[in-house]
Amino acid sequence: MPSEEKLKLLFVCTINRMRSATAHKIYENDNRFEVKSAGTDKTANTVLTSELLNWADSVVVMEKHHRNHIREHFPDIYKNKKIVCLYIPDDYDYMQTELIVLLKDRVEDVYNRKLI
Repeated sequence: MPSEEKLKLLFVCTINRMRSATAHKIYENDNRFEVKSAGTDKTANTVLTSELLNWADSVVVMEKHHRNHIREHFPDIYKNKKIVCLYIPDDYDYMQTELIVLLKDRVEDVYNRKLI
């Protein structure tokens, strides 16, 4: 019997250098998840694509305007994808302690409430 499949999470912020990159790093070895991250801006380290969105079981965005970007640019995917917003502003550096604590708290909350 195959082992239970991991939940595929796509973390999205603007430029994929601070928030989503930190979330990717702290969850990359979590046995519950397979993770990727991307940004909505054309200068992002990894630019958000329909392929990435289709890969994900759930999309975790940092702010409402990221969800709006998905709705505007990928409307068909948006209608059929679980998307949850963590409401984390762009006020943190990569792997900043406060950001790690905030991400873990909010991701665990939405996971435990089965929103992702």
